[in-house]
Amino acid sequence: MKIKNYLPDWALPWLSDITLGLQIAAAVLLAFLLRALLHWLIRRLVHRHNLPLELIVGGGRISTALIFGALTLFILDRFGVSSMVLWGAITGFTTVAAVAFFAAWSVLSNLFCSVLIYTTRPFRLHDHIEILENGDKPGLGGEVLDIHLIHTTLRETLPGKEATLLQVPNSLFFQRMVRVKISDPA
Repeated sequence: MKIKNYLPDWALPWLSDITLGLQIAAAVLLAFLLRALLHWLIRRLVHRHNLPLELIVGGGRISTALIFGALTLFILDRFGVSSMVLWGAITGFTTVAAVAFFAAWSVLSNLFCSVLIYTTRPFRLHDHIEILENGDKPGLGGEVLDIHLIHTTLRETLPGKEATLLQVPNSLFFQRMVRVKISDPA
């Protein structure tokens, strides 16, 4: 029993496209049914075994991502995209993105932190600040001379020593406690 026997003559040239459309529609329907079944199963397991409710959300998101990722791969395969070429492209892109992200992380972090310093104003120019290692140990400190996009320049004056300039990365101000010394308004 062939489907050609049941189609009108005008549809015969479109048979391969109709078959492809039916396969994709069936796969999408199956993916939605499988997703609903897995979400119901996860919900039931969480409630039955008194597991944390966060597992419902996390499990649902992971199962949805896996199902629709597999659906996307299936659809691309039906359109003739080689899975090996696709896998090579994905892994290559991921590798380049990871290297670029790692290389730019400190610069981007300092840029973002400088924006936060400008907007939240935890300290200002000519304030005397100290970056504490722990609550009781003294750390880096001095007078704020300039706030750049990447670092903040402090003038460190220690008793009995010559004044020095410190260039502190802006991200450090959000990783450590900062003590702002206020002077008496006299």
